[in-house]
Amino acid sequence: MSRTILITNANVVTEREVIEGGHIALADGKIVSLGRTAPDEIKREAAETIDAAGGWALPGFVDVHVHGGYGADFMDASRESLDTITKFHGGNGTTSIVATTLTGPKDHLAKVLETVNAYMAGPMPYAQVVGVHLEGPFINVKYKGAQNPAYIVPPQKAWLEEWHAKYPGLIRQLSLAPETEGALELIAWLRRNGINAAAAHTDATYDQVIAAADAGLNQAVHTYNAMTPLHHRNPGVVGAVLTDERIRAEIIADGHHVHPACIRLLTKTKTDDTLIMITDAMSAAGLEDGIYDLGGLAVNVSGGVATLKEGNSLAGSTLTMIGALRYVTDKVGVSVQQASRYMSGNPARQLGIFDKTGSLEVGKQADVLLVSPDLELQRVWALGREIEPFRG
Repeated sequence: MSRTILITNANVVTEREVIEGGHIALADGKIVSLGRTAPDEIKREAAETIDAAGGWALPGFVDVHVHGGYGADFMDASRESLDTITKFHGGNGTTSIVATTLTGPKDHLAKVLETVNAYMAGPMPYAQVVGVHLEGPFINVKYKGAQNPAYIVPPQKAWLEEWHAKYPGLIRQLSLAPETEGALELIAWLRRNGINAAAAHTDATYDQVIAAADAGLNQAVHTYNAMTPLHHRNPGVVGAVLTDERIRAEIIADGHHVHPACIRLLTKTKTDDTLIMITDAMSAAGLEDGIYDLGGLAVNVSGGVATLKEGNSLAGSTLTMIGALRYVTDKVGVSVQQASRYMSGNPARQLGIFDKTGSLEVGKQADVLLVSPDLELQRVWALGREIEPFRG
């Protein structure tokens, strides 16, 4: 082994149990040992031994829906912005990240795909980009939220066929309004090609969402936000998401987008495997209040809350995954182990990368977080390489 890192006296969070006073060892980019007592061989090989002092060892967070951070946006389509975003979110505990776009013209989206594909082909020093999430432009203008209406178009299957042929495996998720003309055909194509199909910015009825799920729809974007709400005689998109186990539900747990009682409702109605926590973070994450740009629209950030300057709609978030962990354990009553599943295991499963990351298991990538007993992030490793925690 080369440079084994041994963490002891930790609450090691696995999907099966929390190993109190346990250990976890990292070497050559992999988890090489975990359990109650470290084997003598591991102790001898350790180049660094860290006493967790009763803190938590968690799998690195997997964020399937994040637009940017620390002044950069994935729509910038530049290596510099990708470095900035992955360093910032890596420093907040995200070790796997899906580059999320906004509604924009075809040529701009193609440039983002080209840039991310090239970035993923080389060494990534911070959080690992594992693909692209196209949010829009095939959405409903009625629920556009902070998406630029100038570029909203009906579903274009030919675009996806072209991009998937050029960059196979790059697009991990497409978020669209399932009630729009041509959406069901596109959803079926997406699922045949291993791409997650998510309901987003949608005016769909309950029946339309169920029909979309029959066609392959398997996810809902930022549940409750930018979709038809639950009514006892008209269940809408929210009603379908709450009751159909084929649909995994994203949630923004920042205390601004969704009331904690509604997050708690999701934890009660969705199974352990069907809830995914996201940040939906925009470029302002990690920065001071002020005016920022989001897809060509002016956004005002005040008290950490991002809203469109015109219209006052919520416009993404300034949330980090470690912030979401603290929020749901404090305000929603979710255990650290359950939150870890929502923030690591479930998104990794949805992306098809659970064999590599998303849980602490011997042989998986050394995507590991060391968190204090009061949930302050202390150390971060992605593929065994340490990322300095962000101190804002």
